[in-house]
Amino acid sequence: MYFSRIVVGELMDALDQGKVIPSIIERNPQFDWDAAYRVAAEIVKVRRTRGEKTVGRKIGFTNRNIWKEYGATAPIWAHIYDRTVQFADGHRATVSLGGSVQPRLEPEIAFKLKASLPAGVNHPALVLEAIEWMAPSFEIVDCHFAGWRFGPAESAADFSFHWRLIVGTPCTIHRDAITDLVGQLRDCDVALSKHGQVADRGTGANALGHPALALAFLADILMRQPQFEPLAAGEIITTGTLTAAMPVRPGETWSSRYEGLPGVTGLSLTFTE
Repeated sequence: MYFSRIVVGELMDALDQGKVIPSIIERNPQFDWDAAYRVAAEIVKVRRTRGEKTVGRKIGFTNRNIWKEYGATAPIWAHIYDRTVQFADGHRATVSLGGSVQPRLEPEIAFKLKASLPAGVNHPALVLEAIEWMAPSFEIVDCHFAGWRFGPAESAADFSFHWRLIVGTPCTIHRDAITDLVGQLRDCDVALSKHGQVADRGTGANALGHPALALAFLADILMRQPQFEPLAAGEIITTGTLTAAMPVRPGETWSSRYEGLPGVTGLSLTFTE
């Protein structure tokens, strides 16, 4: 527990000051998933104590296509906060990268729950019945280990790399559209572009086979982590990158364009210092 408190302090300091910390694994080779989520639980307490409000969760490493690049072995998750979530003005937003260390950009599908989501729901249609709206989103991820070099458990401890979430225009999910939406979410295409030039492409299926199944994964893992609250109505959940995570810098404009997903077009971000 003493070591966990040290790590919590180091990570909060790194978040607040925009800096990296030494490898946790090198100092404690026994630092595993359980230890990482103990750190994550303590971080939630610290952030709530200082006035931050949890408004949902992020799920990371749902895209197995990027596991080799990062040495990932499983999806991860973390809370997101009122101070880290921003709704775009229409289809555009401007975001300052001040305070980040080595930010990267991920186009994702975000959902807002209208009902709690229990464990054991294993079909996308059943998950979608609990969702109020979906929206194109950009998560800006950041890593507090030098060079994005980390062990799998370290990624969960480091806020699951959540830094900011920019949510585009919400599209209400109607019950009579769910049957079609199951296939549309799985098969939709997204193009991620920098200054109008496509940098990468992906599909909805890159998020654990289906973005809705990423939510089901989170509900299941929370059942095994009683130190955290289960998913509840009102939470915003972003389901993981559909493309490679791309490094971003001030002065750049990035955009996403979705095809095959009615009501969801895309989002444009301009980055400042």
